Amino acid sequence: MRTFSKREQTYFERGIRFLAGVDEAGRGPLAGPVVAGAVIFPVDIDIQGIEDSKVLSATQRKNLCEAIRSKAIASSIGVVSHQTIDEINILNASILAMHRALSGLGIEPDHVLVDGNLFHHATFPFTTVVKGDSTCFTIAAASILAKQHRDEMMLAFDATYPGYHFGKHKGYPTREHIEAIRRYGYSPIHRRSFHVKQLSSQLPMFDQYGFESGTRTAR
Repeated sequence: MRTFSKREQTYFERGIRFLAGVDEAGRGPLAGPVVAGAVIFPVDIDIQGIEDSKVLSATQRKNLCEAIRSKAIASSIGVVSHQTIDEINILNASILAMHRALSGLGIEPDHVLVDGNLFHHATFPFTTVVKGDSTCFTIAAASILAKQHRDEMMLAFDATYPGYHFGKHKGYPTREHIEAIRRYGYSPIHRRSFHVKQLSSQLPMFDQYGFESGTRTAR
């Protein structure tokens, strides 16, 4: 995609001026935050290469992020920590991250396009779009912003907790990640409410200072 889809064009034809796209990254990982991106473009936007963030290389995402931010009317990121994910569950945390991203735009959108089929907002009119990150320009751009920001956060966590290789798998449940949890236990940024069947029954947990503070049954 290089500009708005036919679906998005219909909103402009109806008089919508500020059409926002929003998407999240990080619902599936065992560690780290969930991050949402939101973006509003001018009606004459043209950026070559906008696609679902999952099909782009790291270099493509980085370059596209720069183009998105420079050409957008407004763009924003919303972050919800692993602690809050454990407290309110990943679905509610994802919606909260999207709310935070929309609030950070500094411009009130006339309408919001949201990837998926589960969302709510008390103020902004919105439409959910299943597979919106592969069919809507604004949602795809938001997904790129979200994934790039989250990947950068996980790279920083990799430097703090090098044994887990967060920079490689970004917290997703790869074999390498699961083996690292077996070996070292849960790190301070692991989501305690997430369980993986492949893990052994008892794993050490660590507090914010890195000391073992108990065990947890993994299911």
